[in-house]
Amino acid sequence: MGQNRFNWPLINDNILQSDKEALSDFILSSNRFTNGPKVREFENAWSKWLGVKYSVMVGNGASANYITTAIVRELKGQKGEIIVPPIGWVSDISSVINTGFEPVFVDVDLKTMSISYETIKEAINENTKAIVLVHALGFNGINDKIIELAKEHNLLLIEDCCEAHGAKYKNKRVGALSDMSCFSFYFGHHMTTIEGGMICTNDEEIYQLARMFRSHGMTREASKETHEKYAKPDVNPLFTFAVPGYNMRSSEINAVLGLVQLPRLDNTIDKRRNNLKVWLENLDTDLYFTDFDCEGNSNFALPLIWMNPFWDTKKVCKILEEEKVEYRLGTAGGGNQARQPYLEKFKYKIIGNLNSSNYIHDNGLYIGNHTDLTDEQIKNLCKKLNKI
Repeated sequence: MGQNRFNWPLINDNILQSDKEALSDFILSSNRFTNGPKVREFENAWSKWLGVKYSVMVGNGASANYITTAIVRELKGQKGEIIVPPIGWVSDISSVINTGFEPVFVDVDLKTMSISYETIKEAINENTKAIVLVHALGFNGINDKIIELAKEHNLLLIEDCCEAHGAKYKNKRVGALSDMSCFSFYFGHHMTTIEGGMICTNDEEIYQLARMFRSHGMTREASKETHEKYAKPDVNPLFTFAVPGYNMRSSEINAVLGLVQLPRLDNTIDKRRNNLKVWLENLDTDLYFTDFDCEGNSNFALPLIWMNPFWDTKKVCKILEEEKVEYRLGTAGGGNQARQPYLEKFKYKIIGNLNSSNYIHDNGLYIGNHTDLTDEQIKNLCKKLNKI
């Protein structure tokens, strides 16, 4: 159903009139709308904001997932395992499968909803090639121990920050702490480019590979040095394909919207953080889990996980529906990805138990967090939920 049936939707209208006017001005004044100078301008602005050397804009966050695992294949070989979280998004796992790797699920820490040093360490073996760490719902999931563990075992560390724009660890923004990271600018996220995503890195080789994978694998999309590396006398230099790439380019229109939205992103993050603070302070801690690690968070949505696993989920949903509050069961990505039917045809592993992931799946949901919410709205809903 449409957003207007909710008094409290998942997201407010995050494309402003001024954004539409900027798009209109660009459309009326430009003759180029495919990937071009505006995309490069947005990539540079995003790199500066995030604190990385390189960014590559793509069509969406899922494209970023696919390109990062394709880069793992290019750098680490065509077979092996990639450690993944059960709590995340389907493309965190499908990208692993579709680039020829075996996903290895390990459990999350309930306080961050991200995989932990302990669960990652248990899963590492001689076949492990990379780690995908998702900053679920905007909580920071990375730390020095995880970073060092990846380096110790020569593993590529990938951060999925699609729900965590601006989250921080030790005053550095997540996405700048690993070998490469993924962002999404989908309509419901912290900022939007309609559809759109970004791959970020400080590594020159990864950057050049990302540029080629984004555009069919063509070397003309990469640096002069990369172009010369793959040159062959019997192949047209304009159509030299170095890697089995995709067409995952974005457009100038998406980049223009990103450029006008980026300056207000920090204010949006501050408001979302405050909303989470009010939410957690006003929920009954005997009824709901509130002991999240909120240090450096950039909250994507307001999590609701009930402490009593024997509760009837319908009781919670009934209150939300009566109050016309939009929600999603299972929290990020619908809950535990290891329980999804798409995996039934593919080989995968589970190391240890997935107790926390299953608990979130069966006893949790999230509701929207956006800049139009007031403290009073949040407190009033908490009062009603606390009466269960």
